[in-house]
Amino acid sequence: MTEQVQASPDSRAASALRFLTELIAWTATPWALAPHSIPLAIASVVVLIGVPSVFQTPGDKARTVVPVPGFVTILIVLLQLVAAVVSSWLAWPLPVAVLVSLLALACLYTERPRWRWLLSQR
Repeated sequence: MTEQVQASPDSRAASALRFLTELIAWTATPWALAPHSIPLAIASVVVLIGVPSVFQTPGDKARTVVPVPGFVTILIVLLQLVAAVVSSWLAWPLPVAVLVSLLALACLYTERPRWRWLLSQR
C-alpha cells in the first residue's frame, strides 16, 4: 500500500512572491558575478535553477524528481532569497536593492504556513 502525501498549503500569493524572488535571483546573481567570472555567473544560474528543479519535498510540487525532507526545500528557498538580496545590492542601484529586500521579507512572511508544513515532512 502506498502512503498518501498531504499537499502543501502553498497560497497563490506566497507562490507568486517566491517565483518573483527566484526570477530576481536568477537575474541579479549572474549580473553581479559576470564582471568577475563568466563561468561563475553561468554556474550560479545552473545552481539557482537546477537545484530546486531536481530536489523537492513530496507533496510540495506536482512531480518530485529527487525526494528530500522538507527542511532541505526550506534551505533551497533561503538560498534563492539570499542570492536575490545580496546580488541585488551588489549589482543594482540602491532603490532597486531596497525593493528586492522588501520583496524577500514579504516572501518570508507568506512562506510561513508552507514552511510549517515542510518541517513536518520527513
